[in-house]
Amino acid sequence: MRRDSRLSRMLHVLIHMDRHYKRATSDTISKMLGTNAVVVRRTMAGLRQQGYVRSEQGHGGGWELARGLDKITLLDIYRAIGEPPLFAIGPSVDQPDCLVEQAVDAKLDDALRAAETLLLERFRSVTVAEIAADFDRRLPGHQCNAHWEHPGPPEI
Repeated sequence: MRRDSRLSRMLHVLIHMDRHYKRATSDTISKMLGTNAVVVRRTMAGLRQQGYVRSEQGHGGGWELARGLDKITLLDIYRAIGEPPLFAIGPSVDQPDCLVEQAVDAKLDDALRAAETLLLERFRSVTVAEIAADFDRRLPGHQCNAHWEHPGPPEI
C-alpha cells in the first residue's frame, strides 16, 4: 500500500517558504515535490481555505504564508489536507459473519482509535515552527543539495 505523504510534503513546503522564499509559484513547488502544479494548487487550496497560506495570480504571483509557523500545528495541516487515514492497517471485511473476525476487528478498532487519539493530540502540540527550528539546528555546515531553485532576493 502506498503511503500518503501529503502531510510531510506540505510541512516541507511551508518551511521552505518561510526560510527561503516569501512567495513560491505552484510550478516551483511542483518541481521541488516532483509532482504536477495542478496537484500543488489543489493541495495548497486546502491550506488557503484554512488561512495558512494565501495566493496571488499573475506575474509576480504565487503562494505565501498567511501566518507565522508558530501559529500552525501539525494537526492544522493534517486537517487542511483532508484528514487522510493515519494507519495502513485496519479491520478485515472478508468474512463479516465470522465471529472470530468480529472479535479481531472489535479489538483492532479499539486499539486503532486509541492510537489515533494519541497521535492527533501529539499533532496538536507540535508547531511547524518547532520543526523549522530543528531544521535550523541541522543546517550549519551542511552542504545542501538544494531541490528548489533559489532565485536570489525577491524583486520589489
